[in-house]
Amino acid sequence: MAGTLKKTHPRQGAQESAAENMNDLQHDIALMQRIADKDESALQSLYAACGQRIYAYALRLTNDPALAEDVVQDTLVAIWRSAKKFRGDGRLIAWLLGIVHHTALKALRRKPALSLSPEMENTLPAHDPLPEETLEANEQTCLVRSALNQLSAEHRAVLELVFYQGMSLNEAAAVCNCPVGTVKSRLSYARKHLRGLLSRTEEI
Repeated sequence: MAGTLKKTHPRQGAQESAAENMNDLQHDIALMQRIADKDESALQSLYAACGQRIYAYALRLTNDPALAEDVVQDTLVAIWRSAKKFRGDGRLIAWLLGIVHHTALKALRRKPALSLSPEMENTLPAHDPLPEETLEANEQTCLVRSALNQLSAEHRAVLELVFYQGMSLNEAAAVCNCPVGTVKSRLSYARKHLRGLLSRTEEI
């Protein structure tokens, strides 16, 4: 019958997904090879695709926008120098965030006492809210950021990787260069810590 949709067998869907993943991997390997060959346009393409995620992770770890920018720049230099080390054993974004992780923690050791600037604490929603909505949104944002700031960089890292970057526990472990069990432990502690802080704040 004309117009009848063709059903896709589950095995066919899995095969198509695997083929897409293979194509993505081949694209990533080719892109990193171009960077290894000192193709500046390839590095620009990589930054266009992954720059926001790289900066978001750097900011989560450092809690300092200026320092996060420095981390991003240092990360790009490291990628430029070590692109040939990417072998496609895992997702490219996980490999990139591993470099960000190492670079950010090294920067934090140089500046151990860091916090968000007052300007960054007052982020307004994109729409035009009522004054009381703006106040409530700002208070919620400040509460969450304040609670996050009380966590160590390592605990903030697993929250960012798993919940915001959508990585698996194995990928998060690779980025943080630690066992999966350590990631699970840090994740559990961070979630309990945040819940405890936020619940105590609400009771005040």
